[in-house]
Amino acid sequence: MENAVSFRSSSLLPLTPTSFPIPSHLPTELRFSRLKRSSSEERRRDKPLRIRKAFGSDENGQFDGFPNIPNKIFMEEVIGAEYGEGFETFRPEGPLKIDVDFLNDRMQEGFLQRIRYAMKPDEAYGLIFSWDNVVADTRGLKLHAWGQLASEEGKEIPGDDNVQRFLLYAGADHVLRKVLLWGKAEDDVDRLKSRLSQLYYENLLKLSEPVEGVKEWLDAVATSNIPCAVVSSLDRKSMVDTLEQMGLKNYFQAIVSEEDGMDSIAHRFLSAAVKLDRKPSKCVVFEDDPRGITAAHNCTMMAVALIGAHPAYNLGQADLAVGSFNELSVINLRRLFAHKGSTFMDLQKQVIEKTPRRRKLTTDTIF
Repeated sequence: MENAVSFRSSSLLPLTPTSFPIPSHLPTELRFSRLKRSSSEERRRDKPLRIRKAFGSDENGQFDGFPNIPNKIFMEEVIGAEYGEGFETFRPEGPLKIDVDFLNDRMQEGFLQRIRYAMKPDEAYGLIFSWDNVVADTRGLKLHAWGQLASEEGKEIPGDDNVQRFLLYAGADHVLRKVLLWGKAEDDVDRLKSRLSQLYYENLLKLSEPVEGVKEWLDAVATSNIPCAVVSSLDRKSMVDTLEQMGLKNYFQAIVSEEDGMDSIAHRFLSAAVKLDRKPSKCVVFEDDPRGITAAHNCTMMAVALIGAHPAYNLGQADLAVGSFNELSVINLRRLFAHKGSTFMDLQKQVIEKTPRRRKLTTDTIF
């Protein structure tokens, strides 16, 4: 894949003996960016800088050792991978657009890889785990942070189910202004968002247990030498530290975090596929949110849904829905691709049959 995509090697976790080395044919520098970014998004990204200065954060934009990024945690993220959207990397001969079709085309297995995958088909897959409610119970962390904030402010949060959904999935701005009606002034809302983010990170430090069954499932796929990645909008230090606390760090060969600068859910999935050296159509995403499942399908990836935060009838678009990781086995991964064939979702070239040239009838052709 000559000069097609590249990445920062520092973005990967230390590889375990069963992990896969990064191929030497990939360049070493990558610049992922949205092809189009609205000015409103630029303004939103500038806003945390003012908050950090007001609350005494250090020159790296960190508060008590953690980055102050409330807009990245408590927000409704863009699904991504719509038509015409992709990454852009720069080469001496000019910019190169990288989208889903491009990655599926350029990340085809080589001859030796195809032989290896014919003998060990499970190794051809790449598994991508969403951090929220798939690896870590961030649903509980978010609700607890909102409860702590309400207690500090001397306010109450209604126990209505609709309000709870807003707390989990809507942006903090919308919740504070429109749902809870706690702040009207811009400075007041920024202060509450900053404190909410700090409370979330403090709770994250205390998290020591992963989602039920995920460790056993990672043990099973590690035995089959299937590479895994975890994606999140959190900063890398927080993710690595929490993974170490939960005893999961060595299971993941790649991490996609806030430092990667991904602007949508789909972009994070594509970045994880590149880091795992697996084309998107050979990756399986583990998600609990319908939006994440849609993003996975937009990237031509398979999607396994975990029933819990969302009921089963909201996860019908997933290729497989399970109540917990304990219901899964490696054979389930093979069955996801079994009826698709080895070239499922690969780019296909249309063959146009040419009409044979008409021969002239001469004396030689008769006798």
